[in-house]
Amino acid sequence: MKLIIIRHGDPDYTVDSLTPTGWKEAELLSERISGMNIKDFYVSPLGRARDTASCTLEKCGRNAEILDWLREFDIRIDDRSVTWDMLPAEWTAVPEYYDKNKWYEVPAMKNAGMKSGIDEVNNGLDEILENHGYKREGNIYNAVNPNEDTVVFFCHFGVQCVMLGHLLGISPMVLWHGFIAPPASVTTLITEERREGTAYFRLNSFGDTSHLEKPSFAGRFCEMYSNKNQRHD
Repeated sequence: MKLIIIRHGDPDYTVDSLTPTGWKEAELLSERISGMNIKDFYVSPLGRARDTASCTLEKCGRNAEILDWLREFDIRIDDRSVTWDMLPAEWTAVPEYYDKNKWYEVPAMKNAGMKSGIDEVNNGLDEILENHGYKREGNIYNAVNPNEDTVVFFCHFGVQCVMLGHLLGISPMVLWHGFIAPPASVTTLITEERREGTAYFRLNSFGDTSHLEKPSFAGRFCEMYSNKNQRHD
């Protein structure tokens, strides 16, 4: 089974849609995805993800199921708009943030109710995977109905990292802060069933933008502090 996780195109957050660049990215993305044999499409309820998906769905003559848990991960700590805006010097000083079973027990995370938000995403993902033949047991999946189907998720960077953390056994903190999936990028995981009946998802590509002319900067921070034209906050 193949999972394709797509981040929405370059966003216009003021109207929860796409910038002109984002619409162009969505069109280029659709040329790549529409040629694939896709079993099912799933999409976040937010406009920027649905608009990104619309180009592909129109080309394919298909619809996508809207899943509320695919919305951008919105559990906040303190006064931050998103969890992955913590400064590197702040979160890297706490060893528990690197532990997939302890990071959400750090007081700031626990007080924010982080575990409930994580559980919503993990349980939602596992329900979809079970519907497609793979039932989670512990940290691996039972291949109840093994297949080579491809399913596509149109969503957001934050929730994508939560999904990957669940599938691969990695603290989302490491993924949120150490990885970047540019707008309209494609992340792919494929099952490996090396013993009959037991499957694990292997990451084949992360944040691939080979279908784009030039990746957008959204989601990144300044490469050098002296570069005032890039995001610093």
